[in-house]
Amino acid sequence: QVQLVESGGGLVQAGGSLRLSCAASGRPFSSYLVGWFRQAPGKEREFVSGINWSGGSIDYADSVKGRFTISRDNAKNTVYLQMNMLKPDDTAVYYCAARNTGFTGTYIYTRRNDYAYWGQGTQVTVSS
Repeated sequence: QVQLVESGGGLVQAGGSLRLSCAASGRPFSSYLVGWFRQAPGKEREFVSGINWSGGSIDYADSVKGRFTISRDNAKNTVYLQMNMLKPDDTAVYYCAARNTGFTGTYIYTRRNDYAYWGQGTQVTVSS
């Protein structure tokens, strides 16, 4: 089992920045694909970004490309999501999720059902 804990959410004005962290424990994390998803009130949970085990394969939703950056530090068992130029539409609960792909996986899964492990979420609120 892998336990995931998100942190770094908060209230920020439009145009501001936040950095979310996803800390993993319970099993070696370095072979896991990690994705960030978000869910706004009344909306479906949607893919935001994903990073493979090495950090060599990355994907972003079109809505965040050029503003968000995903990265990971396997020595710290942590994945980050740097969010810049935030907009009110970015307001949501942000979740990290993980899937064990082994040390050869490069494909970034974008569907929530493709991930076995989830954190509890962290709220991001962007005011206009």
